[in-house]
Amino acid sequence: MFSLFFAMKNFKFPLFFAVLVLFSCSSDNGSSNTDKTDDEGPVAIDKTVNKKNVGDSANDLLSSQNFTKLHLELVYVAGFKPTDNTISNFESFLSERLNKPGDVQIELREIDPLGQEVYSITEIRALEDDIRTKYNDENEIAVFGLFLDGEYSENTENGSVLGVAYRNTSFIIFEETVQRFSGQAFAPSTTVLETTVLNHEFGHLMGMVNAGTPLQSDHQDVEHGRHCTTEDCLMFWTAETGEGLVNMLSGGSIPTFDSLCLDDLRANGGK
Repeated sequence: MFSLFFAMKNFKFPLFFAVLVLFSCSSDNGSSNTDKTDDEGPVAIDKTVNKKNVGDSANDLLSSQNFTKLHLELVYVAGFKPTDNTISNFESFLSERLNKPGDVQIELREIDPLGQEVYSITEIRALEDDIRTKYNDENEIAVFGLFLDGEYSENTENGSVLGVAYRNTSFIIFEETVQRFSGQAFAPSTTVLETTVLNHEFGHLMGMVNAGTPLQSDHQDVEHGRHCTTEDCLMFWTAETGEGLVNMLSGGSIPTFDSLCLDDLRANGGK
């Protein structure tokens, strides 16, 4: 699984931005089937295809070979809905990168507060299993995203995680943490911060970097896992303080893929 995090440092620098990579080699093959109903009665749905490793569905997301449609089920805890501009930015991001001639549909759904302050990935997976309703179906691939209250259990005094890609079609945004940091002095706006985290985590689902989408050139930052060596790329891992963050998100600009990452995506079926 992969995560993006910000952290605060005292005194000299008001804000610390970093990307932490946590890569899981194990499959997540929980309960396998559920039923849907059509005109002929119950139809089995194989949930395991949506519970694989991050990057395993990269080509399915990028290309139209197996799936011509994408359904994004975005669930948010009441009070932690992403901004309308964030969703608009995300739609543009997907349209620019994915070959989905059949449609890209984004469904936003609210759930009640969960009353929990800290979440582990195990708890997040269990929560997804309880509330997720969309799975791959015929020519439509489904992705689940959750905008959550509370913090990540792996947070430390040096870093607070903002997002994690943890299955091949699943990601989490720690929206309460995002909103807290966007309110700090010198921090980017909520929309810029949300969009950056959202696009970055979906980039991991698209197999970046060298995690399901093969490299076309040598640009993987091996020292920091599945990230790009180009400093202003969306998939760059950043542990710079102060000016490093300002430079990356200067003027409200949202980072984009660099040319090397775009070469990888296009070679694997994307735009």
